[in-house]
Amino acid sequence: MKRLLSMVLLAAPLAAAADDLKLGIIGLDTSHVTAFTEILNNPNAAGHVAGGKVVAAFKSSSADIPSSADRVEEYTAKLQKDYGVKLVGSIEELCREVDGVLIESVDGRPHLAQARPVIAAKKRLFIDKPIGGSLRDTLEIFRLAKEAGVPVFTSSAYRYYDSMIELKKADVGELRSAISYGPAHLEEHHPDLYWYGVHPAEALFTIMGRGCESVVRTHTADTDVVTGTWSGGRIGMLHALRTKSLPHKVTIFGTKSFAEQKSAGDSYAPLVREIIKFFQTGIAPVSPEETIELFAFMEAADESKRRGGQPVRLSEVLQLATQQTNTTK
Repeated sequence: MKRLLSMVLLAAPLAAAADDLKLGIIGLDTSHVTAFTEILNNPNAAGHVAGGKVVAAFKSSSADIPSSADRVEEYTAKLQKDYGVKLVGSIEELCREVDGVLIESVDGRPHLAQARPVIAAKKRLFIDKPIGGSLRDTLEIFRLAKEAGVPVFTSSAYRYYDSMIELKKADVGELRSAISYGPAHLEEHHPDLYWYGVHPAEALFTIMGRGCESVVRTHTADTDVVTGTWSGGRIGMLHALRTKSLPHKVTIFGTKSFAEQKSAGDSYAPLVREIIKFFQTGIAPVSPEETIELFAFMEAADESKRRGGQPVRLSEVLQLATQQTNTTK
């Protein structure tokens, strides 16, 4: 477990110049596919990001998730018609035609299988949320990437919203606690917070950073409240909402004052900008250690729910997931 939490990924060479990267997408069943491609491929798009274009894609979707199966044809057609993106027959073929790969499948369960051939091809890899369908899959993706020396990056757009960047600059003194609230709809094939709660959970980690030690979860039909205790006695709280009112915001409390995130002006462009920088440099702006801790936080929240709201240490769920990963290798 300690070894997995201390991973540092090595950069791999790119075949194309930094200003002309050819990018490929795996999974065409989410609005991120067309939204990211618009920002990259259309020089007149609001928030256009230069440095790479989506040129090829591998179509996939999940038949048992309606929001995936019902949308894949629409997004596939738009990619081809509006942006001239080429469809290929396999992930291996995709890797031969591109410099970097984005896994965009809305379902986290196939991400490990989709990542394997990309890592084997030594292609830098961005994986949209959730990085995997379980904590075990998350650990395995980073293990494979470390062994192959392939950089992997995953992040929610929440982390790079302009309003979040401004909040991080607020002078509140020493940070003592934070509250993040946002949508957290459930999906039966994923751990509770992995499906959509991952976004406000990542917003919480964007502010709090690493160091979460234990988690307590209170669960009702409409809301979950997950309270994490961080090193040094800091407290981070996630309010995961499933009511009709679904705002998202972070409030921080320090030794001098407090500050609230402003919600105006949020877009995907800042995340896409970070993705292009990552493909150009091979340096992931979010470390594997922080991503692993985020997903351990959500797994510990599930375990706390199973135990009727008892505290669960992140080290416990990480140890179990590591053992399961080692068993299934």
